Amino acid sequence: MSCRICRRILLSTSALLPPLIAADVGQAQTVELPEIVVNAPSPIRRAPETPAETPLQGTLPVVTDQFSTVTVVPREELQRSPGSTLGDVLFNKPGVTGSSFAPGASSRPIIRGLDVNRVGIVDNGIGGGGVSDLGEDHFVPVNPLASTQVEVIRGPATLRYGSQAIGGIVSSTSNRIPEKLPCDPTSIMRLPRGCTSLELRGALNSADNGREGGVLFDAGGGNFALHVDAFSRRTEDYRVPSYPYLAAPDPAALPGATQRGAFNGRQTNSWTHSNEFSVGGSYLYFGGFAGIAFAQSRALYGIPGADGEGTNTRISSLQNKIMGKGEFRSASNAIDAIRFWWGYTDYAHREIGLADPADYSSDGIRQIFTNKELEGRAEVQFSPFKLGIAEMTSAVGVQASHQKLTAPSPDDPGSVLNGLFDPNNNTRVAGYMFNEFKFSNTTKAQIAGRIEYVSLSGSTPAFPGGANPIFDIVATPGSVGPSSARDLSFAPKSVSAGLIQNFVWDLVGSATAQYVERAPKPAELFSRGAHDATATFDIGNPDLSLEKAKSVEVGLRRAKGPFRFEATAYYTRFDGFIFRRLTGNTCDSSSCIAGSGLELNQAVYSQSDATFRGAEFQFQWDLVPLWHGYWGVEGQYDIVRATFTDGTNVPRIPPQRLGGGIYFRNAEWFGRINLLHAFSQNEIAPIGETPTAGYDLLRAELSHTRTLKDDPSGIKQFTIGIVGNNLLNQDIRNHVSYTKDLVLMPGASARVFASVKY
Repeated sequence: MSCRICRRILLSTSALLPPLIAADVGQAQTVELPEIVVNAPSPIRRAPETPAETPLQGTLPVVTDQFSTVTVVPREELQRSPGSTLGDVLFNKPGVTGSSFAPGASSRPIIRGLDVNRVGIVDNGIGGGGVSDLGEDHFVPVNPLASTQVEVIRGPATLRYGSQAIGGIVSSTSNRIPEKLPCDPTSIMRLPRGCTSLELRGALNSADNGREGGVLFDAGGGNFALHVDAFSRRTEDYRVPSYPYLAAPDPAALPGATQRGAFNGRQTNSWTHSNEFSVGGSYLYFGGFAGIAFAQSRALYGIPGADGEGTNTRISSLQNKIMGKGEFRSASNAIDAIRFWWGYTDYAHREIGLADPADYSSDGIRQIFTNKELEGRAEVQFSPFKLGIAEMTSAVGVQASHQKLTAPSPDDPGSVLNGLFDPNNNTRVAGYMFNEFKFSNTTKAQIAGRIEYVSLSGSTPAFPGGANPIFDIVATPGSVGPSSARDLSFAPKSVSAGLIQNFVWDLVGSATAQYVERAPKPAELFSRGAHDATATFDIGNPDLSLEKAKSVEVGLRRAKGPFRFEATAYYTRFDGFIFRRLTGNTCDSSSCIAGSGLELNQAVYSQSDATFRGAEFQFQWDLVPLWHGYWGVEGQYDIVRATFTDGTNVPRIPPQRLGGGIYFRNAEWFGRINLLHAFSQNEIAPIGETPTAGYDLLRAELSHTRTLKDDPSGIKQFTIGIVGNNLLNQDIRNHVSYTKDLVLMPGASARVFASVKY
């Protein structure tokens, strides 16, 4: 079979690769610029005694050797996924969804109803960078297209990353720092000068006329390995099933926003342009490796919604990142391995829009965010030690980071409310330990702990007294007092215990208990102004204390045989849960007045006890052997409920979801039809939140992968496929999104993709 179709797709997208966008205040321009393996969950890692059998593509990845649920998205699924951000890729996974503020551009993962300040994003073991945790409209600079695997990690394993991962970690792994040569040892023997690997990727999407392309090159020989990659993606405003605004915008306030009669079938201002490249290399030696990589990400994208459309709002971002990692396996009887990770991030983005909403010839930078961050982590894994009743394996680690955030604004530079939280610094130093006890081949336990020191500095103005501040600095300049510097420190401590028990029929049960403390983040402490992404006027609280969570989780899983599944139930009690509390007052950029009907909702960062409980389930059942593969059925379900102690609901909690479908899979073909139903969400906060209707998301996909041997073209493997998404063309509003009443998810679409390996 030839791959002429693959080449057509790749040729149609290859034109995207050379140009990178200019981070320009005007319109987009181009310039020339230079086997399922769980990678992250536990420091206790051992080389497998025998090579794992490679599963058929499409096999549900169920991880049974971890103490809490781990969701794995392997490379083949990432390639099939229509999502271009981590939040989009994970949108339908049980217990996970995305914020989808701007689908295709800014969608951050939400785990069990917890987001931003409680969900960490890790890229090759180091924080992903950026400022996506400070604003839902902000770009997440971790590209799933460049990833070889994405994992959602919950439970005790998150302690290695910090207290800010109290809800979970989303870990992306790529080959940007090679850990091995791009060919097996037998190839090295036949090719003493080394070997190379080249992969081309491309895709076309009908909903947004999207084009994406990528090239990955690996080379190695002797003790050295090199990796280079480049990716580009361009989309236009995507199609939606109906008029997206639940309430038409006021033509007097936003004359540029689309009214019902002018609707053209698209979500206006939802276009995206993004480019990325990286280069990295490693020195390989017997027992380990050490490597370094540089990556640059650029993005320019519109902000959908009535205000974004009416003021031509867009964000231009640039991130430069240097990262390194290494491993040394010791010949010592006491130490099994030493590992390290480090990274430096220099990120900046500009929020651009009309300087005067009534003057469409005006344009300028409305806000700038910068993040300069340095992070390092090192671990020592000790050799197994025989105790009287168990074999113990321990790992200890240290982690340190420093971050400087700024958010200057050209508006009213002398105002006490200028800059949102500008500037602030935070420094973190921590130590952690994992102790794993193997009582038998069927029983394991783990005890882990972490202690951290957090130092934060910033400034905050003196708002008028009371829980719901009222002020107007234009009419009464002294109604908000001058800013004063604040230096705060916290010492969060966390512990966990877990048990894994193997049962008959390849069943594996687990139970964990955790106590985790989280220090407030700078935005929660020092915010002081209009936050357009959330349509709120945020007021930080420098008197916030540690947030404390007590959790229990039980799970039952089966990864082998024709019926594979995982089921999990959890309960978390938060003491001092930190959240944006809507007061009922409304604000503009300089005042907050009761009953005024201004455009922003006043939100004061507050603390209250809260309880989260929920369950997740998914399964895959191979029913009929056919054509060297299987026909089967699959299903999933998830639910989370979250309430405060007074019985009111925690805002923006994902709805209950139930879904299933049929599939066929073998070594070369994978096909699936799946329907996911999201129930209506009526369990809402008493102020500032509206109910969301349910929806049915129908998805179908078909892909073909073929491995070639000694083909004259040089092709070693190719994949081609098509994915249909939202085939019922339903209005889908994501309840957790701040823009759900203004932004619909994309309508019916088809995505054609291909990749070729040489």
